[in-house]
Amino acid sequence: MQARQAIIRSNGGPEVIEWQTVELSAPGPGEVTLRQTAVGLNYIDTYHRRGIYPVDLPGGLGLEAAGIVEAVGEGVEGLSVGDRVATFGPARGAYADIRNLPAASLFRLPEDISDDVAAAALLKGCTTEFLVERCARVEPGQAVLVHAAAGGVGLLLVQWLKAVGATVIGTVSSEEKAALARGAGADHIVIYTREDTARRVRELTGGAGVRVVFDGVGLDTWEASLDSTGRRGLIVSYGNASAPVTGVNLGILAAKGSLYSTRPTLFDYYADPAEREAGAARLWQMIRVGKVKVTIGQTYPLDQAEQAHRDLENRATTGSTLLLP
Repeated sequence: MQARQAIIRSNGGPEVIEWQTVELSAPGPGEVTLRQTAVGLNYIDTYHRRGIYPVDLPGGLGLEAAGIVEAVGEGVEGLSVGDRVATFGPARGAYADIRNLPAASLFRLPEDISDDVAAAALLKGCTTEFLVERCARVEPGQAVLVHAAAGGVGLLLVQWLKAVGATVIGTVSSEEKAALARGAGADHIVIYTREDTARRVRELTGGAGVRVVFDGVGLDTWEASLDSTGRRGLIVSYGNASAPVTGVNLGILAAKGSLYSTRPTLFDYYADPAEREAGAARLWQMIRVGKVKVTIGQTYPLDQAEQAHRDLENRATTGSTLLLP
């Protein structure tokens, strides 16, 4: 059968995304063929495209997708043709209508979780789960700061943090995004385009600063994160939406109050099969009981991935974005 897929041959802007039609072979041992119904767009896709996270070239793009198993390779257990599944990688190539991928990278979907919700929430939701519950271990009553609180991960972080009893301060760029973050449960909003983030955070916390900062922006917010974090607090730098944080003098952590900082990745927290299953089950339960609502802010036809990347990087999107085959 034929498959339509995106490919990049060099690193660069969204214009390097090309499309090709290839003949798809039968799934190999340990693989399945997945007919994709929804593809999730994530900032990590732009890191692969730009070369911030080096990848072999030429190569595919995209980690997150949901769909239906069309064929099963030798040795695959626990999956059958017709099963609804989703993946967040690590194999790239999700920008496709059909593809082969390792069965071990798939999660079976509960009946009450739609394909669109799964593709919009699996990577971001599992990221949120490990950031809040296993990385930062946020406790009730703690004050936390969420940068880009109206983004895909940001909105999930705000909701999850409220569910565990934290006091949430969110940064956004506009009144429109402020409304989204407030709707997700943020206690306080800082519009960073017209307020000094750290000064406002200190005001809101009586000068103490926050216990944890969740920073998916990177370089542009690093200084604000340092100045917003209270003594012995934690900066969780989990993304590079602006640019990576590099050349950090560790002495700055001492100067700012004996701070901690970590740069975690999803796959280190979802490496063990038992952790994978437990983390995904926790996400589905949070969605099921309404503590986390998935916001699909916009959808694009799959072959408009280039425009979707432009909009994402220009901060013109809200919530999660889907590419639809």
